[in-house]
Amino acid sequence: MNHNLLLDNIGKHIELTASEEQLLVSKFSLLQVGRKEFLIKQGEPCRYIFFILSGGIRAFHTASDGRESTIMFGIRDWWITDMNCFVNQKPALLSLEALEESALMCLSRDDMEVLYTQIPQFERYIRILMQNAYIREQQRALENITYSTEERYRRFISKYPFISKRFTQKQIASYLGVTPEFLSTVKRKSHKS
Repeated sequence: MNHNLLLDNIGKHIELTASEEQLLVSKFSLLQVGRKEFLIKQGEPCRYIFFILSGGIRAFHTASDGRESTIMFGIRDWWITDMNCFVNQKPALLSLEALEESALMCLSRDDMEVLYTQIPQFERYIRILMQNAYIREQQRALENITYSTEERYRRFISKYPFISKRFTQKQIASYLGVTPEFLSTVKRKSHKS
């Protein structure tokens, strides 16, 4: 298993010794999943946090009426999980589905705790990731109450052009909180202006 992508990602924020790198990668396992396979299903235990080596993942919640709301997408060099359930060891509130054939590195909660103890810098790295994720979610919440759907769509494709080209309109509409039909109208208007 090639760990370079993971180590490069971590190296953007902290510096590890060779022995720390070796210990860190020893705690991860490789998972290969096909398109439409689930990493986690809503209601099940959430045992891992995932680092995406390749492919694409969608995290979504299914309401009691069957309506799906996409909470986030994950692509190469990104982390993804149901963080609340991973940390608190509760049943998952989200399902994680592979939108493409994907390769991931998995880290269990117990192994994460071992790494926190044995490599204190790793805990700093995770704190930085969590701060950045919190900032992104706060910005997303503000955009949802501040901007029109048209503006949110424009901002989404500007910020994540690689996602808007790879995933379906239905999945993107679910992320934006609109129907696919409404998103079609928004896209048509957006292309005219």
